[in-house]
Amino acid sequence: MRAVQLIEWGGSPLVRDVPKPKPTGEQLLIKVGAAGLCLSDLHVMDAPAGTFSYPLPLTLGHEVAGTVIAAGPGADNSWIDRSVVVHGIWACRRCRNCRRGRENYCLELRPQADGRMPVIGNGLGRPGGLAELMLVPSSDVLVDIKSLTATQAAPLADAGLTAYHAINSHRSLIDGSTVAVVVGVGGLGHLAIQILRHMRVGEIIAVDNRTTALDLARRIGASSAYSSIEEAEPAIARLGAADIIFDFAGAPATLGPATRMIAPGGRVVIVGSGGGRAVVGKDLGLANGWQVSAPFWGARADLEAVVDLAIAGVLHAESSSYPLESAPEVYRQLRAGSISGRAVIVPS
Repeated sequence: MRAVQLIEWGGSPLVRDVPKPKPTGEQLLIKVGAAGLCLSDLHVMDAPAGTFSYPLPLTLGHEVAGTVIAAGPGADNSWIDRSVVVHGIWACRRCRNCRRGRENYCLELRPQADGRMPVIGNGLGRPGGLAELMLVPSSDVLVDIKSLTATQAAPLADAGLTAYHAINSHRSLIDGSTVAVVVGVGGLGHLAIQILRHMRVGEIIAVDNRTTALDLARRIGASSAYSSIEEAEPAIARLGAADIIFDFAGAPATLGPATRMIAPGGRVVIVGSGGGRAVVGKDLGLANGWQVSAPFWGARADLEAVVDLAIAGVLHAESSSYPLESAPEVYRQLRAGSISGRAVIVPS
């Protein structure tokens, strides 16, 4: 079968012929219907050797939806022929965080003693979904997508899940009077705006340096949209500062100024990993009761909630579809910032 693989650290992915996988034990075999491309993939590609404990070559793709077509002898056969989205965090299911339903914070997924990042799941250490077929370890990582198509469901596995978890973790601060700022209206940020709108947030301020992204933000529910966080600052100040800032860029130009714009008890939520730094301290003149958090992905229960929102018509990923052979070129477009919404690869 054909698959998109990373061959060397710092290199570009290639489309290659690889053996078809066969399920054993509790494994299930997925016929991939769609797989989303993510900026996280670029971070993996660009990493120096030794950063990740991932074996190469590695089939990429951690946003995956498709149909279960075969099962190992110890697997749950009831999933065969069901349309699914894959929860990309293959946690231990045994540690205290997993028992709490917080698989995204599984204790076994911590960085290794030598500092290398651990194997997480499909496309992030294990063979991913940028291929015709993909194995999953068990039905524990599957969510039934019911009436959704694979192209609708694939972006929910990361973009939708990460945005939902970042917001839902701060529900205590979200109501009709909340002033929320969404920095970066890309694959994740545009879904965050839809989720905040569904939660009836009073003011949703979008920030992005792309005109097309700002137009999208207004169209899907943002109260206002600005090309930089400095440009948005006067509007935020007129509203009495921001209750919560979701930074999906995490860049120096966005994250640095964010802490000075939060209201007392306000929060800065760092989702993107664009190299920015938030300097915090009790003696820096920040608003009382400030909080900074850096959520990671989301639990399987969160993914179920995201799928339900999509089925109900609340959540829709703006996406463009491409054939498998074009994946390396689409990654180049993603790197250049020319992809609006989410890019989805359709292997068939």
